[in-house]
Amino acid sequence: MSGPRSSGDVVELRVHGVSSASADQVLGLQQVAQVAGDRSGGFYRPSPCRSDTGAYGVKLEAYRWGDLPSGTVARTLALVFLLPFMLANVAIWMRPANPGSETMVKSLCRVLALTLTVLYVLAVAGVALDLLAWKCMSLPRCLAGRSWLSWLGGRPAGLRLAVLALVPAAAIGLLWRLTNRPGRTFEAFHAPEKEVSGLPLGAVGQWDAEPLVGRLRSIHVAAAFATLDVTLLAARATTSRSAGTIALAVATGTVLAVCVVLLCTPPLIDRAATDRRLDGITRTLRTIAIILTVVVVAHVLASPAPWPQGGGLPGYEATLTGLFLAQTTLLVALGIVLLWRRDRQRDVTPLFGLGTLVIVAASISLAVAYSAELIYRVADFLDRDTPTGDGLESVPARAYTWVIYGFFRAVLITLIVLGLLILISRRGRYRAAAKIVERDFPDPPAEAAPRLRQVQQTIARARFTEKLVPLAVVYSCLAGLGTATTTIGLLELFPSDVIERNIGVPADVVTFGIAFGSWVIAAIILGLIIGGIFGYRTLPFRRHVGVLWDLGTFWPRAAHPFAPACYAERAVPELARRITYLVSRGNAVLLTGHSHGSVLVAATVLQLPPQVGNRVALITEGAPLRRLYGRLFPAFINDAVLHEVGSRVGWRWVNLWRDTDAIGGWIFSGHRPGEPAAVDGPAATVDRRLRDPRDVVTPPSDSVPPPIQGHWPCESEERFTQAVRDLLERLGRPADPTAGPP
Repeated sequence: MSGPRSSGDVVELRVHGVSSASADQVLGLQQVAQVAGDRSGGFYRPSPCRSDTGAYGVKLEAYRWGDLPSGTVARTLALVFLLPFMLANVAIWMRPANPGSETMVKSLCRVLALTLTVLYVLAVAGVALDLLAWKCMSLPRCLAGRSWLSWLGGRPAGLRLAVLALVPAAAIGLLWRLTNRPGRTFEAFHAPEKEVSGLPLGAVGQWDAEPLVGRLRSIHVAAAFATLDVTLLAARATTSRSAGTIALAVATGTVLAVCVVLLCTPPLIDRAATDRRLDGITRTLRTIAIILTVVVVAHVLASPAPWPQGGGLPGYEATLTGLFLAQTTLLVALGIVLLWRRDRQRDVTPLFGLGTLVIVAASISLAVAYSAELIYRVADFLDRDTPTGDGLESVPARAYTWVIYGFFRAVLITLIVLGLLILISRRGRYRAAAKIVERDFPDPPAEAAPRLRQVQQTIARARFTEKLVPLAVVYSCLAGLGTATTTIGLLELFPSDVIERNIGVPADVVTFGIAFGSWVIAAIILGLIIGGIFGYRTLPFRRHVGVLWDLGTFWPRAAHPFAPACYAERAVPELARRITYLVSRGNAVLLTGHSHGSVLVAATVLQLPPQVGNRVALITEGAPLRRLYGRLFPAFINDAVLHEVGSRVGWRWVNLWRDTDAIGGWIFSGHRPGEPAAVDGPAATVDRRLRDPRDVVTPPSDSVPPPIQGHWPCESEERFTQAVRDLLERLGRPADPTAGPP
């Protein structure tokens, strides 16, 4: 194809980052523009009328995807409670680049994700069956003044359990219903297979995940109902091990075993969408599990054997502790696999190749914290009007007490390590920042000293991002240890007893710490809920809170089917389709991606046919492609992928980065102006560093020095317009000098 006839034939398509900016903000076409001052107090003028053009007369267009991960308030709130599932799903995409570990890592991640579903059911069953049906309904003082419970009070235990088993069954159905919506509600763009990059990142959006999600959903629903069956059968088996009980236990165990086996065979479960045989198998398994639950409930209701009296629901605590022990074992196995198969090159992945383990451990830690808090808050509600001594003061299972203790211990030690990291790394970070400031602003006037200190401090803080590696590893290890220590609950011991006996810390202090940890968990959950609401309603607030949702829901559901739907399955094909259309109309496209938008545009470029890529140029700013994504997702964003992106656009690519940016950075070479690049070939021309701020002295037209931009977009800076001009020339013709920068 020939180059564009003029710069007017070029469309600059801007893709924003996780800030979820409005379309006007992305395009820079607000009604007013700040001409002096800062965000606290400044001077504004009406924006000049620029029609729809940007630098050098290119046509401006924006793709706004910010509401795809959030949608309605209800969905945003759902993200808070589905957060453990989302983290477990992200973990499977953080696997090492070594293909030899793919099958084992996928299998372990999916089984660990299944344990989260099992924990979800056990938590609801703990409320409905243990706290309400078994304990509260057997105590007249607990039922006093609670007509919504007293109608079942005094009834046989089998009837109480059978009726309230409907609560966890309904919870499973609700989760099934909420996540049983197709992720694709539009006609996606599909480039010819031979023209799409074979690299894994190129499959995001191009690959239809719905068949896999449907199979995983059926498996998780089957396991969820089987978990409810295990809880009921364990209680029944304490006094009645009849042939019926044993047969149902064997059938339930078989269902769970089949679920695990299916998840441990990625080549089978990841089969193409056209292979529907496995879909039928998983749906049949789900149907069998539902029917089995109906039979188990009927068996519990009709069984004539007497039930034990007092204590907790028989078998419940042992089942819960067994789950925590299984999670610990799986985490250890995953850590061994990751260390065994990790990339041995230096500075390839921080987290020592343990990114998957860190996120899975975080998801499990959060899930057990959610579960423990649910149990404790309901127990507190039931116990608040009951005099001490009737047995309700120790309603929650001991395993949950150990969970809260483990969570509090992990958070406390992690905060201590964080403080030590800040202190230990402070000198080195500030020394490096001082050298950067000295090079950027040689011979500054004396009055600029306070501003220079601010710049140095900003750069030093930005460099702390790399120091979070050991912090994440420490937390994951402590989280795994926390689930392991729950097994001590089987010895009928509480943390306060063990610590006082072995360490000498008074039991009251430990009990206070556990209670405080419980309220910390409650505060975290409340903060996430408030953040979800304000993040949806308030754009500035979303800049901070919405980051978690936007990053977590970028990856398709491949580990946990109850995770929030992936918006990249729409955003990437939508971008590819729009670019293809613009090129087919005779335009060239200047694709601009800020922050996480750079990841979206990189995935999009890999899906463009060669004849379209020949008319595309690329600008990335504040890009976390190498600094974060390349390290956390090494199998999907690595040197091969980044070079493929550059090759597909003919190396018409400029990456703008700042030292003050804590998120984005250089992609191929972190050299400064006037320094040689660290790489050879066309990749050496990609990275361009921006000095930030532009100056440290107050200009005559202003009352404050130029602001420190950090991670903010740089479309208004001269270096951005220079990059536009360079890319216009490389797209086919020099930019029109009469249509200069706006």
